Amino acid sequence: MPDNDNLKVKRNLTSLVEFSRVINSSLDLNFILNNVLLTCLGKFLATRGIIALNINGKLKIKSYKGIPEDNILLFPDIDANEDCISDDELNKFFKDNNILATEKISSSNECVGIVSLGEKLNKQDYSKDDLDFLKTILNIAASAIQNSLIVEELKRVNRELDSRIQRLSSLFELSKEFGLFSETTKVTRLLIFALIGQFVVQKYALLRFEGNDIEVIEPKIPIEELLSNLRKIDYHKIETSLNKVQVALLFPSLFDMGIEVIVPMQIQGKTKGLIILGKRINSADYTDADIEFIFSVGSLAIISMENRRLFREALEKHKLEEELDLAREIQRNLLPQRIPDYKNFEIAAVNVSSKQVGGDYYDIIELDKDDCVVAIADVSGKGVPASLLMANMQAFLQVICRQNVPLDQATGLINDLISKNTADGKFITFFWGVLNDIEKTFEYVNAGHNPPLLIRDGKIIKLEIGGMILGVMKTLLPYRSQKIQLIKDDVLIMFTDGITEAMNKKGEEYSDKSLEKLSLEISEETSENILNKIQYDVQKFTDGANQSDDITIVVIKVK
Repeated sequence: MPDNDNLKVKRNLTSLVEFSRVINSSLDLNFILNNVLLTCLGKFLATRGIIALNINGKLKIKSYKGIPEDNILLFPDIDANEDCISDDELNKFFKDNNILATEKISSSNECVGIVSLGEKLNKQDYSKDDLDFLKTILNIAASAIQNSLIVEELKRVNRELDSRIQRLSSLFELSKEFGLFSETTKVTRLLIFALIGQFVVQKYALLRFEGNDIEVIEPKIPIEELLSNLRKIDYHKIETSLNKVQVALLFPSLFDMGIEVIVPMQIQGKTKGLIILGKRINSADYTDADIEFIFSVGSLAIISMENRRLFREALEKHKLEEELDLAREIQRNLLPQRIPDYKNFEIAAVNVSSKQVGGDYYDIIELDKDDCVVAIADVSGKGVPASLLMANMQAFLQVICRQNVPLDQATGLINDLISKNTADGKFITFFWGVLNDIEKTFEYVNAGHNPPLLIRDGKIIKLEIGGMILGVMKTLLPYRSQKIQLIKDDVLIMFTDGITEAMNKKGEEYSDKSLEKLSLEISEETSENILNKIQYDVQKFTDGANQSDDITIVVIKVK
């Protein structure tokens, strides 16, 4: 080998050793790429050069010398594979920028990237020896470049992990803070401050939905314009977060207002509100991680708000239940506390409300030692309104019973009082009578109530004489009364429609027919047994179904 060739080989080896030492002395990608490019340019006296690396499967320029930046922006979007250097678009780019030599950077049969060099200063072509030496340089550089890429990726992952840990910590702290506040306004204010502090935005709005109503909380966006645009869309169906591109595409009117992100606040997959954010002051885009964080914070906040609402409702419900329990106790005290004993009559009665308070009523009022008033009534509706009207009815009856007014006239007076004190179509079906223990007589008036059953000698007589139901209008036609003579073993059964209209699981009613049939079968029993068997038969019929109406029964048996 000639001395000049030996000297050239020694120089090449020396420069390769030095090159290897330098690029392996650092894991900084920019440092390595700059040394690779400068070494190639210096070795071949090239005027320009490019290094493009495989970034997520695409070739991306990471270092360049001697090429205008505007030209770099025209670098084609191509896949980083074994055939990339034969790509037509890439070759056109090389031709336009006077790139004459290109070699791949390979490691473990994978394309790490490419190095492309422009013309030499001496205008000579790249020889085979030049290209072989370039390959050698790139083989040495490949592992250093790949290691630095791995390190860069690890740094990126670590930064992302640090960011996620920081945000998880923020979420944990915010969840504790949300739990400390008893007022929804404080929760929403903390949510807004957290988002402003994290993303530094000037335009924002927080929306909560209650049915079709929108509550806008502390907006920094023109409210009327915002609501006008929101009402044009089905905002309840925004179920996923929308980034800048999606907002511009789906809701251009909101994008024109400066809105870049819309994030739903959800509970069990249902959108209960929206977080609307405008452009960040530093002009940075919202990343997927940013939007995920906003969604998480919003979910914590809306759950906290919903928990407070449910807690308030639970307190109000508990308070209402306590008041209803008290009302139930008061109402039960309005019913007879004891049933008087009579020489010729057995009397049994029961009242069962379908709710805590009800509108059924019965009373047994002693007028003197021989006479008593027996009454039963059913107020239209159920619950508290019915119970209040029932209390009025009881008060009117207690007063009028003491006035020694004939039964038919007294019924007219009660109707006038009820009509004057009711509204909204409320009414009362009412039956009452005076029972005389000496003469065994019963004078009654039926004001539109279910006719009581008088069972005598295996037959049923229905007590229907009277007039219209109470509370519809003032008395125009006088009520009529009827006095009947009772005899031994007569049974009088008074009831409300909660008995005959009681429904089973199939939606079938117990019916008057069933009550009459059973009453005939058990008429020889005591009044207490008759009452219990009717009540049991109704319960058996409706087994498994909810009690839909109040139930009241009064049974009188003549001894």
